[in-house]
Amino acid sequence: MDIDAIHKALANPVRRQILHWLKDPQQHFSEQDHPLEMGVCGKLIDKRAGLSQSTVSAHLATLQKAGLVSTRRVGQWVFFQRNEETIQTFLAQLNDGL
Repeated sequence: MDIDAIHKALANPVRRQILHWLKDPQQHFSEQDHPLEMGVCGKLIDKRAGLSQSTVSAHLATLQKAGLVSTRRVGQWVFFQRNEETIQTFLAQLNDGL
């Protein structure tokens, strides 16, 4: 786990908002046709963020590099979900270190 990459990822409010949405995908992405257990389609995250696709993709790539989200490709779509194990490990390490 790269603590610095996680801090960098969490420093941006858009990335924190994306993680918040992914925490309860049923509430924020109920319109998705595919089962939410697969994750949330990147297209829906783009739409909800109200930013360009390339900007949201860059944010998602930062979250993925930090290990905070995982991806699953199905055909032409990419689905994102929170990596709860990494998030909980980070929070525990942060709690122990401060």
